[in-house]
Amino acid sequence: MSITFKKSLYRMQALMLLIFFGWWGSTNIQAQIVRVESPNKKVVVSLKNKQNQKLDAWYLEVSQKLDGKEEKSITKIDLGLSRSDQEFASNLRLLKFDPAKKIVEQYDAPFGKKSKCTNEANEIIAQFENDQKTKLNLHVRAYNDGVTFRYEFPQAGSSLIMNEEYTSYEIPNVTKRWMEPWNPANEGTYSTIVPGKLESGEWGYPALFHTQDTTCWFLIHEADLDRNYCGTKLSNVADSMKYKLTFHNPKDARGFGESKPTIQLPWKSPWRVIIIGGLPDIVASTLVDDVSTPSKIKNTEWIKPGLVSWNYWSSNHGTKDFQIVKKFADLAAEMNWPYTLLDWEWDGMSNGGNVEDAAKYILSIGVKPLIWYNSGGDHTTVTSTPKDRMLTHENRLEEFAKLKKMGFVGVKVDFFESEKQHMIQYYLDILEDAAAFEMMVYFHGCLVPRGWARTYPNLMTYEGVRGAEWYNNVPTFTAIAPEHNTILPFTRNVIGSMDYTPVTFTNSQFAHITSFGHELALGVVFESGLQHLADRPEGYRQLPFAAKLFMSELPNAWDETKLLDGYPGREVLMARRKGKDWYLGSICNTRWGQRKALKFDFLPPNIKYKLTLIKDGSYDQELEVEYAIVDSSSTMTVNSLRRGGFAARLSPIN
Repeated sequence: MSITFKKSLYRMQALMLLIFFGWWGSTNIQAQIVRVESPNKKVVVSLKNKQNQKLDAWYLEVSQKLDGKEEKSITKIDLGLSRSDQEFASNLRLLKFDPAKKIVEQYDAPFGKKSKCTNEANEIIAQFENDQKTKLNLHVRAYNDGVTFRYEFPQAGSSLIMNEEYTSYEIPNVTKRWMEPWNPANEGTYSTIVPGKLESGEWGYPALFHTQDTTCWFLIHEADLDRNYCGTKLSNVADSMKYKLTFHNPKDARGFGESKPTIQLPWKSPWRVIIIGGLPDIVASTLVDDVSTPSKIKNTEWIKPGLVSWNYWSSNHGTKDFQIVKKFADLAAEMNWPYTLLDWEWDGMSNGGNVEDAAKYILSIGVKPLIWYNSGGDHTTVTSTPKDRMLTHENRLEEFAKLKKMGFVGVKVDFFESEKQHMIQYYLDILEDAAAFEMMVYFHGCLVPRGWARTYPNLMTYEGVRGAEWYNNVPTFTAIAPEHNTILPFTRNVIGSMDYTPVTFTNSQFAHITSFGHELALGVVFESGLQHLADRPEGYRQLPFAAKLFMSELPNAWDETKLLDGYPGREVLMARRKGKDWYLGSICNTRWGQRKALKFDFLPPNIKYKLTLIKDGSYDQELEVEYAIVDSSSTMTVNSLRRGGFAARLSPIN
C-alpha cells in the first residue's frame, strides 16, 4: 500500500469520526453529537451542544427509527443543575465519554403487569466539568421502549442545597397531550390538550404526548427517587412550549419541610424517564421499575397480592361498626378474596366488638386483615384517627409489633399531601420499618409510583388517582368517569399499581352512568397489587353466577399484559395472562355504543380455549353471559352499550 494511499485513508477515517462524534473543543462546529441506540436500534438519543460562543450548554434529542427513517420524538431536552455553591448548565465542558456499554438484568416481580422483567439498555456516561473544575456525569440509556437519563456528582463532599434543576422538555405546540394539573394528592383528572390549545400551568406525572405525524407516543416520568432528593413536577408557566422540572410549592404540607432538597455528595439524581413507542409499548412497559434500585428485601415469600373487600365506599364510617366489619369479612370469605380492610376510625369500633375482636373474627373465617392509619403530624389538617402512630420510628415499631401479634398483614397509610424531601424520607422510613415486621404497605393521599415497588416489594399499591372514592365526594365525577377510566390505562396505571377501588355496581353518594359490563371489566383493565373491590355485598350477590365466579377467581398479579386496542378517552381493550389463562377487559366512552371486532391472535397457536364472555345486556344494569371455543384464528363481534364494556376469561382446553 502506498504512503499516499495510507494518508488518504487516515484522512477519510478522521473525517468519519469527526462527523459522528463532533470535534471536541471547537467553537466553529454547530453541534457536537454523542449518540446511543437501543438494543433493537429503534430508539436513539443524542447528546448535543448549543455552541454559544464560549459557553457550553448541552441538551438531549430523542428519535425513533420507523421504516428505516429516523423521526424526532423530542427535539430538545435542556440539561443542567444549580447547586447552592456552583452552577452546572451553560458552563459545562465535555471531558470524555465512555464507549456505550450494555445493561442486561433479569428480575422477578411479585405483582404488577408482568412477573418476569428485563432491564436491558445501552448506556453512555458523559463526563463534564464546569468552570470551577467540578465534575458532573450524565448517564444516558436507550431502551427498546424508551430513554432514561440521570445526573451524578461523583466526588465525595459535604451536604449542599440544590437550588434548581434545569431539565426541560421542549414539546411543539402541534403535539397532542394528556396531562393532569398538579395537586398535592395527585387526585385530579387528565385534560386532553389538542394542538393549538396549549395551556400553561403546573402538571403532575406522568404526562402523555402524541406527535404530530402520529408515529410516536411518549410518556414522561421519573424513577428511583430516594432520600437524597425530592419529587418534582412539570411546569410550562415560564415558557408554554417547555415543560421544566420544578420543586414543590413551599406551602405544601402546610408549609412544613424545605422545598429545595439537600443533597449529600456523592450524589445521583432520580432517573428522568421517557417511555416511547406505540400505545401497546407504553402500556406494557416496566421501564419505571427496570431502572429503579433492586429489592432491598431478601425474603419476599410473605408478600402476597390479592383482592380486598372494603366498606368505606358504601359506608363511610363503617369501620366504627363491628357488625359492618364482620359483613365485609364475610363477603371476602364468600368471594374467595384473601383480604378485608379496616379503614379509618377503627379505634372507635363498637356495636359488639373492638379491633381485637374484629381481627380474631376475620382470621377465624380464613381471611387476612389489613388496617388504616392517618400519616399524622402537622403536614396534614385531617384529624381522622388513629393519627400519629406511624409518625416516628419508635411509634412504628410499637404499632407494628401490636399488629403482628393480632394477625394483621398490611397497613394503609393516608394523607401525605407533599413530595418535599422530608416526606420522601418519611415514605421510605415506613416501608423499611414495615418490612422488618413482614408488613405490606400501601399509600393514599400520596405521590404516584416512582419505582419503589421494585426496591421495596412490600409496597403493594398507591392511590395517587381520582378513583371510585370520588363518587362519594362530588356529583361531577359521575359524568367524567367514563372518559377518565379510558385515559388512566395510558397514563397513571402505566407507571405502577393504582388503587382506584374499582368494580362497583350499586351507587355510593352519587350515581354511576357506566354499565355493569364496564364496571366488571375494570378489574382487568386496572392493575393494583392489592385490588380493593369497593361495592357493598349486595352489589356482588345480585350478579349472574358467571360474573360472581369470574370475580372470585380474578387474579391481580399478572405474568403478561397486552393492550389489544384503545385510545385515551375513547376505549381500552386489555389482555392479561396469569399462568395459562387469559383475561380480557374492555371499556368504552362512546355516545352510541360499540361493536368490537375481537381477534384472538394474541393466543398461542394450536391451542383451543374455553371463552367465558360477560358483556352488556340490553340496558346498563344487565349482564349477558356467552360461552364459546376459540383459538388464535378465531374472531367474534361483541356489542357494548355506550359507556359500556365486557370482561372475559380464556382457559386452555386440555
